Amino acid sequence: MQDVAFRTENIQFRKEKYYSPSQKRTYLATLPTGYSGQFGPGIRAWVLALYYADGMSEPKILDFLRTVGLSISAGQISDLLIKDQEPFHAESAAVVQAGLASSPWHHLDSTGTRVNGKNEQCHILCNPLYTAYRTLPAKDRMTLLRVLLGGADPVFEMNDLALELLPKLGVKEKWCHLLPTLLSHGHTYTESHLDDVLDRHLPIYGSTLRKSVKEALAIATYQRQTAYPVVKLLLCDDAPQFNWLTVQLALCWVHEYRHYKKLTPRFLAHCDLFKRFAEEFWTLYRNLLAYRDHPSSAEADALRTAFDDLFGQTTGYQQLDERLARTRAKKDALLMVLDHPEILLHNNPAELGARQRVRKRDVSLQARTREGIGAWDTFQTLVGTANKLGVNVYQYFHDRIAHTNQLPSLAALIQQRATTLHLAASWAGTT
Repeated sequence: MQDVAFRTENIQFRKEKYYSPSQKRTYLATLPTGYSGQFGPGIRAWVLALYYADGMSEPKILDFLRTVGLSISAGQISDLLIKDQEPFHAESAAVVQAGLASSPWHHLDSTGTRVNGKNEQCHILCNPLYTAYRTLPAKDRMTLLRVLLGGADPVFEMNDLALELLPKLGVKEKWCHLLPTLLSHGHTYTESHLDDVLDRHLPIYGSTLRKSVKEALAIATYQRQTAYPVVKLLLCDDAPQFNWLTVQLALCWVHEYRHYKKLTPRFLAHCDLFKRFAEEFWTLYRNLLAYRDHPSSAEADALRTAFDDLFGQTTGYQQLDERLARTRAKKDALLMVLDHPEILLHNNPAELGARQRVRKRDVSLQARTREGIGAWDTFQTLVGTANKLGVNVYQYFHDRIAHTNQLPSLAALIQQRATTLHLAASWAGTT
């Protein structure tokens, strides 16, 4: 028979005091490890778990704790959730770095988040071993690059890869020839230093040119550096800001079909064409799923042919044919699974991570300070990762707050599981 007891526990500590006549000072013993302020590690761990893992609001947590007899205020609960969380921030940063190093492929998605009345974007980066949250003001390419760098500011370097990226990002040929004469090849620039150079030599040109130049130099530097784990393949939707961030890009088939769901055929002939196409679309999807379990070069060639047949047809339904042409242009990204059968065909892991932020937004509406949104990101990262690794969230919080350190760090668990699952080795075997 199971039962549970919630009760308060008031502890009186008798601290030894010693006066040293020779030094003319008094020494007072410290509290046991994990105890500080008015509340012990049990309360502090429960508040974090109820708020970040179980989705309770601050007023409901206050009601619950007062029901069991605890004397606590709304402000004190807010402080327990946000203040003095540097050890957890450090663990969250370690989780992101270990997660990025655990495999060369990752999922990425974004969802809106309000911070002190302003609309910002929460970016969700994940793979089977971790989920990381990072809230930033925008969701452009430079912002996503910061997410891949664990929140660090990018640096800029003119190198061979940057010269390849400049025309792909829309920089005209004359600027592609001029920029290498303005920027030292192989020299690393901070953003302010780069702005100084561009202000001197490109003072009259608009923000679009400067933005593209910065993106090319920052992406080239990111992909060539070795100090931080580099994402080789990104699985995401077809938003343009994801292009060129990584060496390879895989697109979500579920997102792709959402474009077709927006079609509104009105004639019976068009309805029949669309219905037949939908059946063939999901048949191809199921065949790709089966390929992941038993990959072979012959089956890969057959699936490429099936893709060409499906999206290369002309149906006579103009809206559908235009949509087919757009999908056909994404062939390499949609069929990336044929080269890397270890990846998924959809972006559901990041979508599920985004759903947790949406639920947090439903309960709390917004964070009112940068410190508050930083706590949201940190603890949602820790909770999402702990759930994937099978770690009890409350026990983990209590272990860290009480400084018993009996549980291994989440970053260490990620490294162990990555070795067991051979996530990086599977990539190497198919490259």
